[in-house]
Amino acid sequence: MLRPERMSRVSVTGSKKVIDDAIEAVHQLNLLHVTDYGGDWSGFETGTPRPGADTDAERLVTVRSLESILGIEDEDAGPARIVTDEALEEELEDIRQRVNGLDERRDDLRDDLRDVEDRIDTMEPFATLNIDLDLLSGYDTLSVAVGEGDADAVRRELDEAGVDDYELFVEDGVVAVFARTDDLDDVLVGAEFATYDVPDAEGTPSEYLDELEHERKQLESKLTTVENKLEEERLEVGGFLLAAEETLSIRVERREAPLSFATTENAFVAEGWVPTARVIDLERGLEEEVGEHVDVDELEIAEYDGKGRIVEREEVGGTPGGRPAAADGGDEVAADGGTVDAERGPGGSTNLSPPVIQKNSGAVKPFETLVEVINRPKYSELDPTIVLFLTFPVFFGLMIGDLGYGLLYVALGGWLYSSFDNEAIRSLGGVGVVAGLSTAVFGILYGEIFGLHVLGEVLWGGNPPVHKGLQPGYIDYAYFWLVMSVLFGIAHLTIGWVFDFYENLDHGLWHAVTHSGSWLIMMFGLWTWIFSYALEGTSPEFMVGPESVFNGNPMALGFSGFPELVGWGGLAAFFVGVVLLALGDRIEVVEALNVLVNALSYTRLAAVLLAKAGMAFVINLLAFGAYEDSGGEWHFIFPNYSLEYASEHGEIVFTGLMNGTGVEFVLGAIVGIVILLVGHALVLVLGITSAGLQAVRLEYVEFFGKFFEGGGEAYEPFGRERHYTTEE
Repeated sequence: MLRPERMSRVSVTGSKKVIDDAIEAVHQLNLLHVTDYGGDWSGFETGTPRPGADTDAERLVTVRSLESILGIEDEDAGPARIVTDEALEEELEDIRQRVNGLDERRDDLRDDLRDVEDRIDTMEPFATLNIDLDLLSGYDTLSVAVGEGDADAVRRELDEAGVDDYELFVEDGVVAVFARTDDLDDVLVGAEFATYDVPDAEGTPSEYLDELEHERKQLESKLTTVENKLEEERLEVGGFLLAAEETLSIRVERREAPLSFATTENAFVAEGWVPTARVIDLERGLEEEVGEHVDVDELEIAEYDGKGRIVEREEVGGTPGGRPAAADGGDEVAADGGTVDAERGPGGSTNLSPPVIQKNSGAVKPFETLVEVINRPKYSELDPTIVLFLTFPVFFGLMIGDLGYGLLYVALGGWLYSSFDNEAIRSLGGVGVVAGLSTAVFGILYGEIFGLHVLGEVLWGGNPPVHKGLQPGYIDYAYFWLVMSVLFGIAHLTIGWVFDFYENLDHGLWHAVTHSGSWLIMMFGLWTWIFSYALEGTSPEFMVGPESVFNGNPMALGFSGFPELVGWGGLAAFFVGVVLLALGDRIEVVEALNVLVNALSYTRLAAVLLAKAGMAFVINLLAFGAYEDSGGEWHFIFPNYSLEYASEHGEIVFTGLMNGTGVEFVLGAIVGIVILLVGHALVLVLGITSAGLQAVRLEYVEFFGKFFEGGGEAYEPFGRERHYTTEE
């Protein structure tokens, strides 16, 4: 799980006479991740596409355009079929003409409809005035303006401009101005008058609007007819187009494959990566299809290296970058006889680094999506997915910790996983299921369901193993989770630096100690000092001393702090770590206190825990009310209890909306139920946006930042699985 699947670099060498058969066989096997020829081998040239590639590529563009026009989805596929050359030439052309004609007609109708709707919008103010349209234009000595504005401001501007002969018609903010002046537009500038263009039409506006509405209905009817015909086309030809796209995609891939090959007049060489365990499958598959005319050489099995270089090679067959030979027994293929260095691939290409196949399965697999949000791990890097699987749900469950919310998260995640084909969404659903289960488990330990403590009374007799620390009677648990958050952080950071230490061992033990071990020494040394009696009286009592959270408040683990001498030894170790860090990279010394800051960053776990518990408590408090008993524990006042009972057993914090009588009870119950539903839904959503994001932040920033770079290339073998077609 921590390492990707081991990859082997192989070469496929053969005669030009069988290149088509070899390409088809490799494509069907779907194993070889082809690397591009770099052009450095003497006597070799980059291959050229096979005949027909351009025609197939043009047809593929046509098919995808038709699919886009018709909105074809996977469910339109129908049974698998064989798509013949005749169908690609004749049937596809017939479909193209029909669909493009309908699409053009639809575009024209949409343009006409938009034009009519614009004219309707333009006419509505004139309909408000209800003045015949032919009366609004065509005068020799009279100027007319129609628009929106303040009629009093218009009159004022006209009077100030000395226009004596004018008339205003006003209706619902629409103003028509008739004035005997040549510069009416200039006069109305000061009135903030928004002018409308007068339509070139006759009759009353209402009659004209009726005509436009009739025209719009006609266009809408025609548009519906065209769209129905396109829908019929989609149902009729959707399966054919999907099969045609798959057929053409396979053809284009095969016919353009030589662009990645090194070729001569008589032979070709293709290189790439195959999972080491599947090399034998590639060899046997090519032998069955092509025979002895093609030779497969396993050039090397890629080893791992902390900085992404392949520095150790297990040469299995052939010499990397050496002199390939024609596999058909013909003329020897000329090459320069040189070797390929550790940074370069076939013929001088720069993509020698193997592609990555992450080895995660089951419940761990969905967490690869969270890793890939940052980047795919390099072939040389440790894959952090398993650690993410083990820690992210714990962080999330710790912060939310509620059986009710947890089960809803499981249901939501299960729905996403089962209802979508998109791999990223399905993966997020899988993450949601695991995080929801963790939330439910913590909810059982806290004894809470939707913020209510009844679960603790049912399962634990009113005394769950742990509490969130929100209630006054359990305030020590708030300190406990604060300390535990830091300890979780120290453990999490330790894993990150151990990973970095392991990867740096490639450069020698001293390099690993100075660049990675130094951080571990500094972190453990500094926090040993902080949790020791060396700081007694300075450190908070809940951390060090008889009242510490691990010495009976609330846990009885018997640990009150490291002895003073051990504490000062820890501080000395911190400075030893600083010196080692300086010996490895002096500039990083300025970040030495990150061992303190990074661990403190995990206290957000306790902060979100208390915040979410507080939100759920307030929602339940408003609905049910609560009282505080003599031990400082809060109890909700459910309808089967009375306020008198609550008063007898403690001090009422709030009476609650659902504890009234008569009409007050009915109204309070309605409002209380609404608050419960909306409030808990809000907490559910905020659990994702706050607890989820905070947990992800700790993974990405604090943990990944210690060792992870990413940038690995996905394994994309030459070939594809058929979904809509059968083998020809």
